[in-house]
Amino acid sequence: MSATAQKGIDYHKVDEIMASYDYKKSNLIAILQKVQEVFRYLPEDAMTYIGTKMEGLSPATVYGVATFYAQFSLEPKGKYEIKVCDGTACHVRGSMPVLNAIRAALALDEGQTTSDDGLFSLETVSCLGACGLAPVVVINEKVYPQMTSDAIKIVIDTIIHEDKKESAGA
Repeated sequence: MSATAQKGIDYHKVDEIMASYDYKKSNLIAILQKVQEVFRYLPEDAMTYIGTKMEGLSPATVYGVATFYAQFSLEPKGKYEIKVCDGTACHVRGSMPVLNAIRAALALDEGQTTSDDGLFSLETVSCLGACGLAPVVVINEKVYPQMTSDAIKIVIDTIIHEDKKESAGA
């Protein structure tokens, strides 16, 4: 089977990433971060490949590191990652109605974290460190303060509209 396209994984890209870190096992976290940046998650096949290609590692070790650190995702993430704060300040100021509005706007079933079109991922976090701006939503590192159910719908509709324009080459 071709090294470039087994199960949709671009193994040449994974090789480039490992090479850029000199195939050193001490750089495993940085390698996994870069792989996740490229694929928007850590595919099991990519972790297995890394574990077999890098000396002194095993697929089990790579998987262990990937599951130990919360920054890594084993599930595909959307192009737009939405984080809703549900810390005390945000919760008291209405983060749950905002979360529910996002779920409704993206047609996410209970427990579903990525929209069917792969455009959005949703997660709740304990704190985003912006309590004075509560309730807070962060989308791809952009902070949206004092969100309401109506405001977040506008934000999501705007992102969808801009993404469609971008995809159409406008």
